[in-house]
Formats: sequence, C-alpha cells, structure tokens
Amino acid sequence: MASDDLAPLHAPLIEALVRHTRGTADFRTAIPGLTFFRRDLPTPPAICLIEPSVIIVAQGTKRLYMGGEALSYDPRSFLITSLDIPANSETLDASPDKPCLGVVLRLDLRLVGELIAQGGFTPPPDRGNGLGLVVGTLRAALLEPMARLVALLDEEAAIPVLAPLIQREIHYRLLQSDQAARLWQIASVGSQSHRIARAIDWLKVNYTQPLRIEDLASRAQMSPSTFHQHFRQLTAMSPLQYQKWLRLSEARRLMLNERRDAADAAFQVGYESPSQFSREYSRLFGAAPKRDVEALRGMGKPLSRPAQ
Repeated sequence: MASDDLAPLHAPLIEALVRHTRGTADFRTAIPGLTFFRRDLPTPPAICLIEPSVIIVAQGTKRLYMGGEALSYDPRSFLITSLDIPANSETLDASPDKPCLGVVLRLDLRLVGELIAQGGFTPPPDRGNGLGLVVGTLRAALLEPMARLVALLDEEAAIPVLAPLIQREIHYRLLQSDQAARLWQIASVGSQSHRIARAIDWLKVNYTQPLRIEDLASRAQMSPSTFHQHFRQLTAMSPLQYQKWLRLSEARRLMLNERRDAADAAFQVGYESPSQFSREYSRLFGAAPKRDVEALRGMGKPLSRPAQ
C-alpha cells in the first residue's frame, strides 16, 4: 500500500488510470512518451525491452528480473531505466477488483543533460557504473507532477502547451531523487555510460549486421575489453547477447504479427542457419518458434517492434 502522505495523490491517479485503461492492458496516451498499463491478474515473467523511462505503480506490485537480480516496485517506489534494457517483467499483486495500474514516461536524456548543464545540482557522490535499471523511493515531489501530467489528458487543448513544462519538472525531480546517479551516468557526454548508450543506439538499428566487438568498441571510443566490461555492467549481458536478443525478439514479432514462417523470419533478422535460430529461440523463449507463436496467438497478444 502507498504511504499515508502519498495516498491523496495516488487516489486521483488510480481513478484516471482505471478510466483510461478499461478493457485494455496497455494504453498509449495523447501525450508523447506517456503510456499506462493495467493487469487484472498476476502474470508470470514475460520478456520485454524497457526503454529509458520512469515507471510509477499507482496500485499493485510489479517485479523485474535482470542479470540474476530481482527488483520489486509498488506505490511506495519508482523504477528508473537509463538504457534500453531487456528484462523479464511479472505482475505480483493484481485482481479484477483491484488491478495493477501504472504510468510509464519515456525519459528525454537530452533534457536531463540540459538540466545538468544549467547548473544548480550537486553531482551525486557515487556515479559508478551499476545496472542501468534501479528502484528509488517515491516522494510527493515526483508523484505530484506525474499526477498533474495524467490529469492533463482531460484538458486536451492544453497538452501541447503544458505537457512539456510538466515533463521538464518531472525530469528535474528525478535529478533530485535518490537515483539521480543513474541519469548522470548516461546524460554526462563523454562518460563511459554515455558511450555505451550510443553503442546500444547503433545496435538497435543495425542488429541484422554481423557484429565485431572491436568495431563496436571503436565506435564507443573504448578498448574492446573496457567496452565489454561496462556494457555487461549496465545491461547484464554481453554485446553479442544483446544483439541476439534484438534479433530473436524481432523474429518473434514478424512471425506473430506478419505471419512469416520461422525460416523467413530468421533470415530477415540476420541468421544464416535456421537450425541455429531455432535452438537460440527455444533457449530464450522456452519453446520452439512455431509452438511459441501459436501460444501467443491463443492469448491474442500482438508484439511491438524492439524499441528504436
């Protein structure tokens, strides 16, 4: 449950989320970068790519698994991701009468850099290279502008004028939170984390191409060993594993949404061997391509393209 001081802010947020998400699991709002989610029942871990964002659960409990770590978050906390992170997400606490409800706001890392450059912030004492995904303590100073941003959906004409101002305030509050260090890592131009982020941006566009770690490290202006070390620290996987995840996720989308067969999807995402594709697909998703896609169709669940 939310703490008493946050309850007055959670109540209108829950009401708005219930209203906007009725009949849907995920709702993309009219405010760019703002989406809602709703889960009426607990869900098992599902593979997903989490974009740089701040996630606030207004009701219920969620948990993410990444690199052997489990991160739970609820109405007393927020999740922040500073990179595009593959993870497993599950819903722990949800029911039809009391669904798990949450808000996801995509972060504008250029805005974070702009706010830092304007000054007035004390650099976090620890800006080490931990995972690019952490849970922080939710305070009213962050929840209040998020609630105002959601309420703006009922005043559509004001969105173009007021939404950017409120989003700027949210980014400012994040830089004052107990997880500000994660944003400093990525937004500080020239830092190792910033270089890894740029390398990930390149991978997301060019994942079908053969990958040489030396070339990717050169793009990040780092030695191969240093690049590999920091990439794994931030994403909990190697660059090759990250590329494989992007390829297999896009192949899954192609088979489900565009009804491609496994061999065609494999070649389209860069595999030369259908048998290798099938082995790696089964290892990641827990079932052979055809069986996995048939199960997803049975749930009526479309997939989106890996974030770019």
